[in-house]
Amino acid sequence: MRDLQLSLNQTRRSLAPAAASAAAVTVEDTIPVNDEDNILKGHGTSDQDGEVVATLCGVVERVNKLVYVRALRARYKPEVGDIIVGRVIEIAPKHWRLEINFSQDAVLMLSSMNLPDGIQRRRTAVDELNMRSIFEENDVICADVRGFQHDRSLHLQARSQKYGKLERGQLLIVPAYLVKRRKQHFHHLKQYDVDLILGCNGFVWVGEHVVVGENTNKMEDKPSLSAEVENFTPLETRKHICRLANAVRVLSALGFTLTVELIIDTAEASVSSNVEINNMLGAEFYVQTAEAEAMRRADLLRKKSGSR
Repeated sequence: MRDLQLSLNQTRRSLAPAAASAAAVTVEDTIPVNDEDNILKGHGTSDQDGEVVATLCGVVERVNKLVYVRALRARYKPEVGDIIVGRVIEIAPKHWRLEINFSQDAVLMLSSMNLPDGIQRRRTAVDELNMRSIFEENDVICADVRGFQHDRSLHLQARSQKYGKLERGQLLIVPAYLVKRRKQHFHHLKQYDVDLILGCNGFVWVGEHVVVGENTNKMEDKPSLSAEVENFTPLETRKHICRLANAVRVLSALGFTLTVELIIDTAEASVSSNVEINNMLGAEFYVQTAEAEAMRRADLLRKKSGSR
């Protein structure tokens, strides 16, 4: 076990130069600037004795004349259009309250989502009485950020069929800074028949693939034996879900940015190394994953230096 810890520490040291090359600073580090440019000091910077000094740990970012420090481990800050995954914690009049890994709970209004019948119409008192049949406490929901209201409450919306209740899967909570904003946060992994949703708020969903519109049809039908059979998740799919979920846990513990490619590579590496699903969280696989990432980054640096 001691040898494994030493190997992991050596791997982390090998990854350090790559992070240092990105203009990383700590508190009270001087940020080199040109006084003739009349720069603007932004978040995470301060003026001390005529020098620009960092007030937090992070990476120096420059946008035209603006210089600021982007914290590496910042809390989630919602932006309009963010794809998020949340959990229902309360059903209130005309809205649901969701936990989304933010300093305050989010609000999903009844008028901001598609009704089960899919018809666009005015919400009635009957719809309000049937809110619990749509979402209830502890349900996991996917939505996007609509914006902040005048009372500073965060409002969500789920007007598309790809949003809504998530079932037959695992909800994972990772640091929000490990999930970067991208054009695509919904991923269908066809080789596993699994859906992967990387929420900008650090909530990651790994579950059985669901065809868009399938949930709506199921809610309209009466419960039957055939419906129960359809709700059964095959054993092979459940194994894929568990393996991918453990891959996310390993990458999160190592502090690697979560991408669909890296998650698939980690899961495939566990299969090629004959690592059982329950052994993926052991120290040996942690070291193997860290060393593989160190080699990948070293190859990228060699390719960049070679192209120059």
